[in-house]
Amino acid sequence: MCGISGFADFNRRTDRVILEKMNRMLQHRGPDGEGYGMHDASEALVGLGHRRLSIIDLSEGGKQPKTFENLHVTYNGEIYNYAEIKKQLVEKGHQFNSQSDTEVILHAYKEWGSDALQHFIGMFAIVIYDEAEKKIFACRDRAGVKPFFYYFKDGLFLFASELKAIIQHPEFKKEINNDAVGAFLQYGYIPSPGCIFNHTHKLNPGHFLTLDLTNRELKTQQYWNVYDAYNKPVLDISLPDAIAETEKLLTSAFQYRMVSDVPVGVFLSGGYDSSCVTAILQKNNTEKIKTFTIGVPDAGLNEAPYAKDIAAHLGTDHTEYYCTQKEALDIVPQLPFFYDEPFADSSAIPTTLVSRIAREKVTVALSADAGDEIFAGYNRYDYMLKYGKKLQRVPGFMRKSAVSLMNAVDADSIPVMNRKYLFHSRYEKLKALLKDPSERRFFKAMSQQLDDKHLAKLFRNRVKEMPSAFDSLELKSENYSTLSYMMAIDYQTYLVDDILQKVDRAGMSVSLEGREPFLDHRIIEWAAQLPMEYKYNKGNKKFIIKEIVHKYIPEAMMDRPKMGFGIPIANWLENDLKAFVDCYFEPEFVIKQNIFNNDEVQKIKQSFYQGKKERAEKIWYILMFQMWYDKWINNN
Repeated sequence: MCGISGFADFNRRTDRVILEKMNRMLQHRGPDGEGYGMHDASEALVGLGHRRLSIIDLSEGGKQPKTFENLHVTYNGEIYNYAEIKKQLVEKGHQFNSQSDTEVILHAYKEWGSDALQHFIGMFAIVIYDEAEKKIFACRDRAGVKPFFYYFKDGLFLFASELKAIIQHPEFKKEINNDAVGAFLQYGYIPSPGCIFNHTHKLNPGHFLTLDLTNRELKTQQYWNVYDAYNKPVLDISLPDAIAETEKLLTSAFQYRMVSDVPVGVFLSGGYDSSCVTAILQKNNTEKIKTFTIGVPDAGLNEAPYAKDIAAHLGTDHTEYYCTQKEALDIVPQLPFFYDEPFADSSAIPTTLVSRIAREKVTVALSADAGDEIFAGYNRYDYMLKYGKKLQRVPGFMRKSAVSLMNAVDADSIPVMNRKYLFHSRYEKLKALLKDPSERRFFKAMSQQLDDKHLAKLFRNRVKEMPSAFDSLELKSENYSTLSYMMAIDYQTYLVDDILQKVDRAGMSVSLEGREPFLDHRIIEWAAQLPMEYKYNKGNKKFIIKEIVHKYIPEAMMDRPKMGFGIPIANWLENDLKAFVDCYFEPEFVIKQNIFNNDEVQKIKQSFYQGKKERAEKIWYILMFQMWYDKWINNN
């Protein structure tokens, strides 16, 4: 894991000093060294920058940028099967000078061009400058584990692992994209390929781009698509055989993520996904797997006892750390720096905390993200399956009456339910569903914090919906099911731009490499073809994963409600973070921004402090944007 940055300047005004300034903004991603490559082509100046976090081949042979003949590369990530690819290339006559996967990338590209991507099992953002062909080639891994931002305007192409590096270029224009702000306030993140700034983009997962230096033409192309798996026929396979084959594939994927020349650990929450990773790895390794769990009891985040019991049962080398609410709150002011595009998932806080604890003992940590998207684990899948058709059958006048009643009754005044996790925001979403219960609207309502009507009120000027994978129609009718529809979209939206951004930035804040064993592309390609009842069986979510886990951990130890990394946002905003709200919701601040309708902002704030706890998530989203704005627009 590293950080990359660079440019192609057709105006020939970018020098090494600027590249160094960009690259050094990524020091937290790569504290073990830096490297630069400057190339003077007749069409443009090209620069490649790299920050190194040494994981594989700790010698000088692993340094970047790296050159092979006419090819120069800077790269962030890991190619887990590089040894097998290297063997193929040696048989074809290639010779190697190091033990690094970086050198394998160069030779693979020399041999196969962009088709080399089909050989890679890994997570990566790669940029190759081809002097002979006079082009820049950049790609992102299939699932989007590694981030990649780029900017192209007025003859200047910039790229980096994080926006903060691109912003450092003196000719970068920080023009906020209001449509992106609108998307952020709906989802808590900006869906790919959108970005907070104009002329700036995220490269979509499973895509590569080429920039031709001779004609300045930039093209993007898809090389992998999750729908290719979902659109294949469902497998005719028995449940026992499906379980055996799934576990075999998981074992291969998980073992690949243990390839490292530095210590590796696992984040263990005690849920099914992390327990699955830990159990399979411990079964197949003679040494004790290092596992890490964090508890924040006074913030309602205490999965540590469950994880401790599971770690003891599996025999791992377990570390648990109980931090205070103050330690969690102290991270809030740091969020805008590390999440340099507006980001509102509050679980970034405990994810950062557990990363800090793990970094004391390991340099690489495995997460268990994507189990929900691949094997149907989210509660919202339940809601859509159980209530979607029922809502559609309710007559319109009855739904309208129900919405009026809910508007008159505060979520906080409903006994018992008002203490449930995220009840207040779900109460708001139910109102949106009652207004329009179509399947597409249902899923969007479950994914959004603000509907279009409330969003329009919040902005001074009209905002448009940004193109994203939410609008995909690629799932063929003969393969269509409600679950496949939801999981495929989540795999390309929430997973990529929320979960993976969260884990990447939290880990990189302390120079910890995060690996995602469930995001081996072979797993989704297999799971997408499994009969749906093997994933969602009569309301039993992640059925096949549970069957595998129960082979190693008694079901009684696992039988508890899904917890997640939720934090008490409403309580924090009312008390410890009230000073932040008062500061960043100040009318003078809002009016000077000239983005939001100040009257609407103040209305949301006042209604929250007057008892409407369901406004807490909206307050948090706006606060996260305001703090980002202050950091990167006002003070940068």
